[in-house]
Amino acid sequence: QVQLVESGGGLVQPGGSLRLSCAVSRFTLADYAIGWFRQVPGKEREGVACISIRGSFTYYVDSVKGRFTISRDNSKNTADLQMNSLKPEDTAVYYCATERIRFGCSVVSGRYDYWGQGTQVNVSS
Repeated sequence: QVQLVESGGGLVQPGGSLRLSCAVSRFTLADYAIGWFRQVPGKEREGVACISIRGSFTYYVDSVKGRFTISRDNSKNTADLQMNSLKPEDTAVYYCATERIRFGCSVVSGRYDYWGQGTQVNVSS
């Protein structure tokens, strides 16, 4: 089965940093764009960032621009999300997912086929 596993979540104070990692198995990561999403109880899943197959295109929602950086290493089948200057409103379960698209990427959850189980990020003072 296709498998995506997120890691790197945890508790951090406002202004701190975390680096999330997504490891993919059972298929070649280079065939897919990668997206990061997050969700809190009672709210809809929210797109955060995405990166194209070769990494030449990235997209960030306004709330994380300048603070988060998405990257990928196709030789290792991994994708990361570096999160800096974290805010309490960043608290959520973060998910990585794959989008079968040849060019570019989006943060529309319905376009993604495979999802990880998520990793919890808590930003609190």
